[in-house]
Amino acid sequence: MINYVWPLALVVLSNVFYQICAKSVPKEMSPLASLTITYLIGTVSSLVLYYALNKNANIAREYSRVNWAPFVMGLVIVGLEVGYIYAYKAGWPISTAQIVQAAVLAIILIFVGLFIFRESLTWNKIVGIIVCLAGLRLINLR
Repeated sequence: MINYVWPLALVVLSNVFYQICAKSVPKEMSPLASLTITYLIGTVSSLVLYYALNKNANIAREYSRVNWAPFVMGLVIVGLEVGYIYAYKAGWPISTAQIVQAAVLAIILIFVGLFIFRESLTWNKIVGIIVCLAGLRLINLR
């Protein structure tokens, strides 16, 4: 059970700190300049953890296995990070920006799963879409 739960617990904990950090980037600092520091720390941390957690670590061998995904993910991560920082600079509250994004994302990913990965569209997912839409309506009432 712990092997099933700990990855999502790490995602949740990391996302809490991520949102706090994104909201705390100085307004007068360019988000892209901020991200150069972020990615430098991320690169060093990833490399150190790779060698610390892999007994027979061989980064060249790992790089020989690469496909398109890490390259696109690098671009996508920049979009995520810059999008959040600009959203917070534009005045989005930390209490709602992530929730609105997550609800819209959940709906979109149901259809990505359906059309790209051939996952099934169940009644639970349809109800989930309705709940997400209702939540978006409630959270954006003024």
